[in-house]
Amino acid sequence: MREKLHHLPRWTGGALALAGVGLMILGICRGEMAVVLQKAINICLECIGIG
Repeated sequence: MREKLHHLPRWTGGALALAGVGLMILGICRGEMAVVLQKAINICLECIGIG
């Protein structure tokens, strides 16, 4: 027979989503969005073979 899986409380998903949004806002306030964008551009240029 199958075991019953332990389910997390209903609020867990909302709390994790709220924490994720909060961390994204913190990263934007710290100026990390520009760093991530620059790294993404470098990776794309390397894959294409231009950089």
